[in-house]
Amino acid sequence: MGSSGGPAAGRVSGGTGGRASGEWARHWQHAGLPGLDLLRARYVRHTFPRHSHDGFVLAAVSGGIEEVGLPEGTVRAGHGSVVMINPEVPHTARAGVDEGWTYSTLYPSAELVAGIAAETTTLRGTPGFAATAVTDPHTARLIHEVHRAAEEGDALAADSVLRIVVARLLRAHGGPLPVRTSRSAGALRAARARDILQERLADPPSLEELAAQLGTSPFALLRAFKDAYGMPPHTWLTDLRVRRARRLLETGSTPAEAAVTVGFADQPHLNRHFTRIVGVPPGAYRRERGSAGRQGALAFPATGREPGEGRKNVQDWRGGPA
Repeated sequence: MGSSGGPAAGRVSGGTGGRASGEWARHWQHAGLPGLDLLRARYVRHTFPRHSHDGFVLAAVSGGIEEVGLPEGTVRAGHGSVVMINPEVPHTARAGVDEGWTYSTLYPSAELVAGIAAETTTLRGTPGFAATAVTDPHTARLIHEVHRAAEEGDALAADSVLRIVVARLLRAHGGPLPVRTSRSAGALRAARARDILQERLADPPSLEELAAQLGTSPFALLRAFKDAYGMPPHTWLTDLRVRRARRLLETGSTPAEAAVTVGFADQPHLNRHFTRIVGVPPGAYRRERGSAGRQGALAFPATGREPGEGRKNVQDWRGGPA
């Protein structure tokens, strides 16, 4: 869930035109909460394409229904639900009802979750979550409370409640993540193809060239790669480019600079894919990193106010050029 944790410019889903009625989003970090990204949003037409995250996704739905597409099937999460997605699990997200969905998402790093697991559980191996979506209104409220405390500048409260949330979910739904040790020829070729795409991020080979380099056929490589990583090579590469662009934006690069560095044709190309996968445009993402730890200054517009909220911290955006 895009990164909380996921579609067009002009609305939150990627093309051009008017903003979808009532859509808003804020994707940000607090300087006092290392290893954590936060997303609070309402999406209506926005749909997150298949993607994955380096860390975990812990999302609390407060309105509407979110449909999350996972390798094992689609789950529907409504008010009071908590969605848990482990690192590198490919997934999609979209509205399950016409009015969309509203949620607060935490994106804790794998290192942060591992540290909490070591301190509060007896889990062995790499910790993760065995469940994907559960009805747990109390934990959902705690996730919203992490956001509220962070937006009020109270890092002590936000960090404390965050650790309570993760420990609570680990105790109830935690388990060791499976270790993938497949040594089949297809899996080995897929891993080598992944390495080549990482090395040639900005200038990737065609599928035919990649297959020839690995001594296999294009369709065989396509099947092996999808079996190994849950998405075809071109989708995986786009996801990787967006991840790399995020890191560049976090260190001060402009969207135009990031687009060229990671291999997108131009900034509009980056804008489109970044907005679809992350849930906000790259310019808004960069601005929030530049003001990490400070309260936001933009209120909800009249058509995009979160129900029951009049806070000044969540940034509406109109999806135009970032």
